[in-house]
Amino acid sequence: MRIAIIGGYGKMGRWLARALRTEAGLEVTIAGRDGAKLREAALELGVEAAPADEAVQSAGAVILSVPIDSFEAICKEIAPSVSPGQYILDLTSIKARPVEIMHKYFRGCRVLGTHPMFGPGAATVSGHRVVLTPTNAEEQALAGIIHRYLEERSATVAVMSPAEHDELMAIVLGLSHFIALVSADTLLSLGKLKGAAAVGGTTYRLLLTLAEAVVSEDPQFYATLQMNLPGMVEIEDVFLAKARDWASVVKGRDAQSFARRMDQIKSRFTQEDPGFADAYHNAYRLLSEKERP
Repeated sequence: MRIAIIGGYGKMGRWLARALRTEAGLEVTIAGRDGAKLREAALELGVEAAPADEAVQSAGAVILSVPIDSFEAICKEIAPSVSPGQYILDLTSIKARPVEIMHKYFRGCRVLGTHPMFGPGAATVSGHRVVLTPTNAEEQALAGIIHRYLEERSATVAVMSPAEHDELMAIVLGLSHFIALVSADTLLSLGKLKGAAAVGGTTYRLLLTLAEAVVSEDPQFYATLQMNLPGMVEIEDVFLAKARDWASVVKGRDAQSFARRMDQIKSRFTQEDPGFADAYHNAYRLLSEKERP
C-alpha cells in the first residue's frame, strides 16, 4: 500500500515517512505547500514528492500531519481527490474537532483520529504511547489493525473517544505545559539561572529540563493547545488556587500544616498511582538517560 503524508516535510511528517519506509517497507509519498522544503525532504528520506491532490489520488491511506489551525482548510483542499474506501488518519494533538472535520469532508472513507504521545526525537515507537480515537465500528476495525501493528513494535496503545482524549490531554499536555512555562518565566525572573544550574540537584534539574524542553518547542503549537483544549481555564484556575494556598502556608510559617498536607498528598498518591513508590529512583533514571552521551 502507498501512504501519502500531507505535511510530510515537517518534523513529525519526516519521522513518520522514514519509519513507514524503513521499518514497515511501505511506499511513501509526501506532499506540502513549500516546494523547496518538499523536494529537500523527499531527497533526504528517499521517498516520492508530489502535489497534495496527486499524492492523495495514488495512495491507499492518507496521513494528515498538519497544524491544527490549518487542518480544516487542508481537508477541504484535498477532499475532491479522496476516494471512497481510502483510509485517512490525522496526527493532531486535539481530537474532537479534527475528527469531526474529517467526517465532514471525507465521506465514504475510513477516518481515524490518532495521537502519537511522543515527538520526532524518538528513535522508534518502541516504549512510547499512541492514542487511537475511533467513533464507529469501521473505525474500530481500522484501530484494531493499527493497534496490533504498534504493539508488535512494543508501543503502548490506548483507545478512547475523541472527547475523552481531549479531556485527558488538557491535563497531560495543557497543565504540564502551563506549569513548565510559568516555571521557566519564574526562573528567568529570579535572575539566578546560571548559579542555580551550577549547584542544582535532582529535583531542580528535573524542573529545569521540563521548563527548557517546553520553551524550546514551537510557540504557536503550544498556544494553539492552550486555546483549544477543553477546560484549560478551569484547570489552570485550580492550579493557581492551589499555588496560592500552599504559598500562604509558607508565608505563615506553619510547618506542621505544610507537613500534614504533604503527608495527605503522599497517601493519596500511594493509593492512586501504582508506580509512586518508584518515583525517587525514576527521577535519577530519567536524568541519567538525558545526560548519557
